[in-house]
Amino acid sequence: MTVTATSVGESDQLEPRIAPGAWTWARRLVRLVPAAAAALSGLLLYVSFPPRTLWWLALPAFAVFGWVLRGRGWKAALGLGYLFGLGFLLPLLVWTGVEVGPGPWLALVAIEALFVALVGAGVATVSKLPGWPVWAAAVWIAGEAARARAPFNGFPWGKVAFGQADGVFLPLAAVGGTPVLGFAVVLCGFGLYEVVRLARQWRRTGEVRRSAAALGLLSLAVPVAGAVAARPLVSDTAEDGSATVAVIQGNVPRAGLDFNSQRRAVLDHHVRETERLAAEVKAGKVARPDFVLWPENSSDIDPFANPDARAVIDTAAKSIGVPISVGGVVERDGKLYNEQILWDPAKGPVDTYDKRQIQPFGEYLPLRSLIGAINPNWTAMVRQDFSRGTKPGVFTMDGAKVGLVTCYEAAFDWAVRSEVTDGAQMISVPSNNATFDRSEMTYQQLAMSRVRAVEHSRTVTVPVTSGVSAIIMPDGRITQKTGMFVADSLVQKVPLRSSQTPATRLGVLPEVALVVVAAGGLGWAVGAGLRKRRAGDV
Repeated sequence: MTVTATSVGESDQLEPRIAPGAWTWARRLVRLVPAAAAALSGLLLYVSFPPRTLWWLALPAFAVFGWVLRGRGWKAALGLGYLFGLGFLLPLLVWTGVEVGPGPWLALVAIEALFVALVGAGVATVSKLPGWPVWAAAVWIAGEAARARAPFNGFPWGKVAFGQADGVFLPLAAVGGTPVLGFAVVLCGFGLYEVVRLARQWRRTGEVRRSAAALGLLSLAVPVAGAVAARPLVSDTAEDGSATVAVIQGNVPRAGLDFNSQRRAVLDHHVRETERLAAEVKAGKVARPDFVLWPENSSDIDPFANPDARAVIDTAAKSIGVPISVGGVVERDGKLYNEQILWDPAKGPVDTYDKRQIQPFGEYLPLRSLIGAINPNWTAMVRQDFSRGTKPGVFTMDGAKVGLVTCYEAAFDWAVRSEVTDGAQMISVPSNNATFDRSEMTYQQLAMSRVRAVEHSRTVTVPVTSGVSAIIMPDGRITQKTGMFVADSLVQKVPLRSSQTPATRLGVLPEVALVVVAAGGLGWAVGAGLRKRRAGDV
């Protein structure tokens, strides 16, 4: 800012004047406001996710995102959407680089944020349509659907629904799964901005179209009303009796990737905790379980090929006297499988389930030659690719049908649903989070399991090598959980259920419907823009 002297009457007076350079900087700062708002609203969405219980922050996050995008050109919206994606995914997925460094984490976020950038362009495109929050929310779900399928069979981590385990919208998971739950949250967020925008317009001009006001209010009210109406679908009543289940968390000697080099110690820890539980049962301190659930990778030594591993697992099963689901790494016909093994105390191994949705860059390495050329250390971490299973896994354990969803699979709608449609009366999500130390990953995954419990109205158990293990009721409540990096066990009587929710019966149809709505909105908006342009050329 500069100051110049001017003459007013007979006296001189100092008058402030903003220099041209200062105006230029002010304009540049104003232009940065949408970019900063996009990134900060993405960060706000991250803060709404577990382990925090601030689920409601997703609404202002999408309200700000709607403000940033409404009326923008598609090119600007691409950039703003990318910034929103970075603000959200950079902190959400930081756990992916805990042991392997920032390279894979940053690469993953850079790729996943591209999907959010395309969503941003789509939201901006439909933002001038009547009832635009509906079209925009459908576009967001279409983006999530794409992320869940590509590249490398998808990465659905960070679905909006997975941040709503403590929220009022959770019952909608039983109506149409994660797509309907996520759609309701995003619609409510965009609707919040639309109501605020119309209120400001009314204050300025005293005029607002009734149809626009009605649609804005409905965007806010309908998701909440729908969640209240869906409450009767959420129940923890036992339909097929109950079962007393034991969840074992054996712990690992050390966190990090080197837990793989401690395979026998990890197995011994789970055997020891099972034997400790058996002693407590014998002493009458704990109810006798009907079956026991071990986590993923609880026996990374193949018990079919190693007599010592087979012997100690057999000892554990005999000590507790009931079937155990053991998480093992098994080699068969030269192929590796991440396998759950049903171990009978009298007969030994009697059934298996091979993980179907295996994790890229963790259990198999896509583009191996290219990645090896970039960094040979990464190929050394995954020396041999795991093979995929082909069939759902439902173990009959003391008469109860237990569906197996191994770790990463819990993020995929189809992987969980297939177990329920195959007859599972409860679900177990055996996992291994030791690789990710004390990061938020385990809490994010636990929230997924809570959403799945409500989605399919099933008890869900989460046995984890190093925590947090938990027992979740069909209404999404955690009734017991362990700490992290401790040896522990959970024993509880849980309800068995066989009825199917609308979400289970409908499967992928709600998601398909929302993708069609998104496509219809985009087609309408693009067509209207072309017609307007042609009319202007005439």
